[in-house]
Amino acid sequence: MICRLLLFSSLLLFVSCQSNKMASKEEPVKIILDTDMGSDADDAGALALLHFYADMGKAEILGVIYSSGKVPYGAAISQAINIYYGRSGIPVGADHEGVFGDPVDKMSAGKLARDTTAFRNTIVHNRDTEEQTELNRRLLANSEDKSVTYLTIGHTRGLYKLLTSDPDEISPLSGMELVQQKVERWIALGALGAHNEGGYFVRDWNFFFNDTQPYTKYLVENFPSDAVFVDAGHEIMTGKSLKGTPRGNIVRTAYRDWLWWNNERTLDDQRPSWDLVAVHYAVHGPGEWLVYAPQGWLEYDLEEGSRWNLGDSDRSHSYLMEKEGIRQEFADYLNEMIGRTPKKYDPELWN
Repeated sequence: MICRLLLFSSLLLFVSCQSNKMASKEEPVKIILDTDMGSDADDAGALALLHFYADMGKAEILGVIYSSGKVPYGAAISQAINIYYGRSGIPVGADHEGVFGDPVDKMSAGKLARDTTAFRNTIVHNRDTEEQTELNRRLLANSEDKSVTYLTIGHTRGLYKLLTSDPDEISPLSGMELVQQKVERWIALGALGAHNEGGYFVRDWNFFFNDTQPYTKYLVENFPSDAVFVDAGHEIMTGKSLKGTPRGNIVRTAYRDWLWWNNERTLDDQRPSWDLVAVHYAVHGPGEWLVYAPQGWLEYDLEEGSRWNLGDSDRSHSYLMEKEGIRQEFADYLNEMIGRTPKKYDPELWN
């Protein structure tokens, strides 16, 4: 009898442990990444970090949207990063109009896009890939309800175009209805400096410049799900870890060329990590390095920019900042992650 009881107890313990393991296993965060790849090198670093989290099983990259079309090569860079990380099948969409965004190619994106022998990309010009709103609608239509994180690390026009899109053959829902049904939250690298002691408005790159104001205002005031505005990364420097990465890593080349364009600097000088921090938050939450501002809501003025107002609101807004004293530790972590060899790296591809 005692032996049977011991056996039964052991069996219960085993089943309990297995159940706990299953319960504790988290589903990967499903992300659409909307980028202005080419304006800055940290977009490339952010996509690299997102791939690393996909390697860990923490993230699933549904698609990449290049929504700034004046430099028409961001889709090519995005695809080349996907190829380096062994995920060539990730769909890439792009702006086809070519009238919006930063007009300056700051990281030789045109040159890199055309070097298909070095990076194996099949997309060169933005028009070689699917139009951004069409891809966004298709990705959402094929997703489960409230399952998608839409992450903008560039300007806001791509998400605006999605939100204001009409029903079509992809979905009978309008863009607003589709986003409300499928998107759990919008995370934006934007409104930098909007939470300040003086209570004044600020103008930042992603939310104000390059004629993005009307799109930002519409999103801030009308986005139908939770919205988180990330203000972090300015003095969290990354890039030097890319020096020893394997052949085919266009992320290293993008950082190198951007830094050289900017006062002939090198990888050792590194670059702020705004976009990488936004990716980290999207996957891991605030964790040990980030913290939410006091409860409030984002106000947007077409002439003045963004301001974080404290207090209650009917808008589901959050504002994220760095904790004090964490910059070097966070930078070391991010550098290690983007410097690792991809789990799916294929050396034969680059011979």
